[in-house]
This record gives sequence, structure tokens and C-alpha cells, in this order.
Amino acid sequence: MIKNKSLVIYKNDVALVSGEPSGGKFTVQYRTQAAAGTKKAVYATQSVREKDIALLHIGPASSLESVFENAEKNAPKPEDMYNLEQANPLAVKIREAHELLLSDDETAKNPLDFTELVSLFSDGDVGADEIYTCFLALKNTIYFQLNPKSLAEGKLIFTPRSSEEIGSLVKKAVEKDWEAELREGFLSRLKQKKLLPEDSRFMGDVEALALGVKDKSRTMQEAGMKETPERAHKLLLDTGIWPITKNPYPLRWGLSTKSATEGLSSPPDEERLKVEGTAYAIDNAWSADPDDAVAFDGTYLWVHIADPASTVMPDSSIDKMARERGATLYIPEGAARMLAEDSLADYALGLNEKSRALSFRITLSDDGGVEDCAVFKTEVNVKRLTYEEADTLKDSPELKPLFDIAEKNEGRRKKNGSVLINLPEVHISVDGETKQVSVVPVEHPKSSEMIREMMLMAGEGAAKFAFKNRIPFPFVSQDQPSIPEDLPEGLAGQYRLRRCMRRRSVGLTPSMHWGLGLGMYTQVTSPLRRYGDLIAHMQLRAFLDGRPLIDKDEMLLRVSAGEESAQATHKAERKSNTHWTLVYLLQNPEWSGEAVCVDKSGKQPQFCIPSLGLEAFLSPKKDVELNGSIKVKVRAVNLPEQIVEFEEVEK
Repeated sequence: MIKNKSLVIYKNDVALVSGEPSGGKFTVQYRTQAAAGTKKAVYATQSVREKDIALLHIGPASSLESVFENAEKNAPKPEDMYNLEQANPLAVKIREAHELLLSDDETAKNPLDFTELVSLFSDGDVGADEIYTCFLALKNTIYFQLNPKSLAEGKLIFTPRSSEEIGSLVKKAVEKDWEAELREGFLSRLKQKKLLPEDSRFMGDVEALALGVKDKSRTMQEAGMKETPERAHKLLLDTGIWPITKNPYPLRWGLSTKSATEGLSSPPDEERLKVEGTAYAIDNAWSADPDDAVAFDGTYLWVHIADPASTVMPDSSIDKMARERGATLYIPEGAARMLAEDSLADYALGLNEKSRALSFRITLSDDGGVEDCAVFKTEVNVKRLTYEEADTLKDSPELKPLFDIAEKNEGRRKKNGSVLINLPEVHISVDGETKQVSVVPVEHPKSSEMIREMMLMAGEGAAKFAFKNRIPFPFVSQDQPSIPEDLPEGLAGQYRLRRCMRRRSVGLTPSMHWGLGLGMYTQVTSPLRRYGDLIAHMQLRAFLDGRPLIDKDEMLLRVSAGEESAQATHKAERKSNTHWTLVYLLQNPEWSGEAVCVDKSGKQPQFCIPSLGLEAFLSPKKDVELNGSIKVKVRAVNLPEQIVEFEEVEK
């Protein structure tokens, strides 16, 4: 019977009953959770019902302090109970009591009341101040198990464990101790950056941090290291877990490095306008996904675009996956395509004898602009050309009209205030087997400028078509830049121009795109690799087919989601390109090249290194004028931080 000074179990710990019961409730004194692990105990009182406590000893106990002091001095620790040769007297007695019970098949698995069990291994009556010591010993032992359900019933019932259960617990404890010993050795080697091959199994959380999968690393924390993706990357390089060719940036931005897997259905059999003549798909020699072709029939300018929206329906699984990707990821290792790789055979232009397209037929105005635009589902003859091949044919009857139209359109845009920024570009490629990096400056053939104008005219025409027909559509705009009158010449001027430009925006209301010098504009020329273009095609096709359009609110949500994903893709591309450029420098430590001064407004002059597509701040030996150049070589490369230091050398 519970009374004043009795000991009870309350919230899985011992408590002391203070005073006689009142109103069916007991007042108990207990140690607060905050006091656990502290030298100075803190106690609190609580009024509880009898069903919330289990009697440990009828008492009287002298005080909780005395109870805890006795347990601290005499109770075996949990780790001691896994030692089958325990020196703790109480632990030895509990083991002997278990052996006695286990020798009797009839009682081996019978539950025992706490008081009954204590009588088996105690020399006599156990006092109230010592009883909690026995409870802790039984609770921590491997020989008996406290039945948690009995606590809910106000009882303390223990069940003997079988030899098999004890053996399993001991084995796990030994393995845990061995694992702890192995980890301690690993951490010691990690601090010295001298790992063994088998240590890689402990570095999984470091890799997860470097890849952006997790934001913490237990390993780095235990080694006393700062937990950042860059520090994790450096540690993996220093210990040889990662080679310098490991590119973490796509995964760090949450992107897949594999192309979409769900293939598009074959293009539907539907009525299409058969466009006579030949259209030309002109692109870089390394391009594998041609999605536009151009032609002039003497009256109209035709811009033919790949037509995946003929089978990709709004909110289908392919549409949702494309929206999650936002765009095809182009990195030096290869492309992770927004739409499945096997879709190219059916939808890219110029890969088959006949190509299916969504075509923009543009009527030209007197000043070379877009007077009107009509949209058709078409079947066209497409011939592929590289930029270099097209340049050799720029005066041919087939291509000269296109070059003339492009030149006139560029002049019109310039009159409207367009800004053309021409900065050095490089093409970076990685050999799949050797991982050797190649960095080659990109030339800008005349045909690439012509194709740029054709794509802009298609975007302007599509925007006018959508606006005229009140189609909810992703219009692209850009605020007017503030360009200084004293703009420098040359490359320095191009860098200054870049700083003047405002960010573009995408919305459902057409507005001026000042950078392009166009009153309204959209992007529709890359539906195989940009989600914004793909959803624009879905709207145009729905309009042509007389199907319901995506409404404005839903359109805005989907366009915004696609834009957010596309931005992550672009950031991963930039980081990846810088990564591989720095790998190239590590692979070619004797590299040297020209650096052009592009800005002198800061503490250090800023230089552009055209052959690498990099920028750097340098302190030249002598003053260098804007657009002046010096010769530099690499002094140091910090791959995880994406920092490269250059120093000037004699020309």
C-alpha cells in the first residue's frame, strides 16, 4: 500500500511520495529531466493518480538524495552488464539468479514481480534507500527485461531472457565496441589526411554534404572540421576519396545528370501543311538536338520548330517532369535532357527525310521587322548545316535572302536601342575515358548571327500572334538599362555594358524587351530543351486545335515553376564549366595566356582571360590601360572554392 515516504516509479524514474494521499491523488517528489547529467540535482513535485505510478518500496525512504547517492555508488553501469565476467557484486548476483531460473524449464520464461525477483539475489530485506539500486541493475541488465505494459498497470514485472537472446545482445555490444574502436582509428587518420582504403565506408556523410544531399556531417563534426560543402569537397580531395574530375554541382543544385526516361509517343497522324522547298537547320558542329530550321520562299520568312507538344499534353507525367527540370542540363560531361533521349529521332529536325514542325510564317514589314505572323502544323524538308558550312554558302540563292533579312532586322533593333554584348566564350569538353579536358575558344561565324536574328523574329512573331488571339502566354521582357555616355571601347566596354543590364522577367503581360529592342517577345524556338518554350507550344497547339487553353492563373504557376528549375540548371552549368576549366589548369600546369584589362575602378584591376573564359583580379607590375593586356600563368588553384590565382609573367 502506497503511503508517505514510499518509493514509486514515475515517468520511468524513481520518485518519493510526500504526505498521505488526498482526493485519490499522491504528491510525489522527483528529479527533473533538466537535472540529468548535472552535479547538482533539481527536484520538483507533482500531484499524480495512483495509476500513473508503480510501487517500488513501501518505505520509509530517508530522502531522494540518499536513494540516488546509493545508486550512483553501487548500481552497475549499462555497459558493465555486457561483461559476462562482471566484478560488480550486484551484477554477479543477478546473473546467478538468472542461471538458477534458466535451469528450471518450467519457470525459465515466467514473468516475475520485482519484489519476488529481488528476493532471489538479495541477502535479505532490501531497504528503501537501496531498492532503487536493485531496480537500476535489473533495468540495465541483459538477463531480464522490464515489461513496459506492466508499468502502465502500476506493476513492475520482469521476464528472464533466453540464452539465445543474451548471446545476440552480447554479440551486438561487442560489434558496437569494435565499430567504435574502428571509428576512433579512422578519425585519427582523417585528421592526418592519411586514410586506409577501407576507411571510405566512413566518409558517406562527408560526400552527402559535398553533394548538397545533407547540410551536416557527423564525421567532420567529430573531427573538429567546419561543415560546409566546400570544406567537405576539399576533404574528399585531400584524402583521395574523390578525384579532381568529380563534378558535384549538378547534384548540389538538386539536378539529375541523367536524361528523362519516359519516352514520347510517336507523332500523331494529323493533317499538316506541306511546305515546299528546303529549310536549313544551322548549328554548332557538336549539336545533337537540332530543333529549328529557317527558310525564305520569296514572300514569307519561315521558322520551323520541333513539335514535341504534338504528344506532350498539359499536366501529363512528361510535362510535369519537364517542368521539374526546367531545361536540358548542358555540362562538359554531356547533356541531361529535359525530354527523353530517344525522342530526338522523332522530333528533332533534319534527322529524317521529312520533319514534323510547328512553323511560324512571318510577313516582313518595310523596315525588316515582323508585320504579321501565322502559326501552322507542318511537314518540311530540312537540311542540316554547321555554322562553318553555312558561312561558305552565305552568298548562295538559298541562304543570301536569310542573311539579308537578318542584317535588316539587326539594324531595326539597334535603332530601337537594343544592346548586343559580345564577350569571349569557350567550348569545354571532357573525354569520357581519360577525363582529359579541352577548352577551345568559340568563334562567332556570320551564320550564327543570322540564326540569332531568325530566332528573335520567331519569338517576336509568336508574341504578336498570342497577344492578338488573347492566348495566356509566357512573355519575356527586360527593363531599360542605364548606359553611361563614356562607355569604353573594346572588351572593357562590353564588360561595362554587362553590368548595366537588368534581369529579364517572364510574365503573362507583354512588355518591352529593351535589351533586344523589341516591343514584345517570347521564346518558342527550343521546346526540346526549354520548358518555357514547350509550354508556349502547348498553348499554341491547343489554340490551333480548338482545345481548352491553360488559364492565366495556372499558366503563371507552371511558367514560374519551370523558370525556377531552369535557373537552378543554369547555375549548375556555370559552376560545372568553371569546375572543368580549373581541372584543365590542374591538368596543364604549364599553361600561360593573355589577360585583358577590363575594369580599373576597384582596388585591383579586373582582367578577362579570353582563352579560358575566366575573369581575375590582378596587380600587374606596371600600370595597364583598359583593353591593354599582360601575359599570365597559374599560381594556385582552389578547386572546391572555385578560385584560381594568376600571376604576371614576361611576354
